[in-house]
Amino acid sequence: MALRNLVLEDDPLIRKHCRPVDEITPRILKLLDDMADTMYFENRGIGIAAPQVGVLRRVFIVDVGDDHGLIEFINPEITYKEGSQIGGEGCLSVPGKTCEVDRPQKIRVKALDRNGKEFELEAEDLLARCICHENDHLDGILFIDRSVDGKVYKIEDQDE
Repeated sequence: MALRNLVLEDDPLIRKHCRPVDEITPRILKLLDDMADTMYFENRGIGIAAPQVGVLRRVFIVDVGDDHGLIEFINPEITYKEGSQIGGEGCLSVPGKTCEVDRPQKIRVKALDRNGKEFELEAEDLLARCICHENDHLDGILFIDRSVDGKVYKIEDQDE
């Protein structure tokens, strides 16, 4: 198991645009494995993107605890969006904060898997939300930038 340090919201690196992956090398495969180890170790995330561990590449993973299990996305592109869902989000790179974010209810995304094979996935509800959240990281966008009412809450504030 190899854990990587999380890049937090105050680090300018988290706001940078990521470069596409030109070739799936052993380094990219190690990145995917390390990201999964880091996400599961944190035990509070359902997705993580490469810039959150300091790597400016278009790579993210998600595991929302459904039948899909862990899904790895290399050079993802959201090709279709439908509907709207507003819900609370948090982020490993923005610890202790949450806000309401409007995301598509249903999406279609295409990407490469770890073997370089292109795949397409239709997702809705939580999986769609998670994919959109992680995809935003690849463009330097944090969920707090998308707050529907401009308010960001400390998690302990919500219990009051």
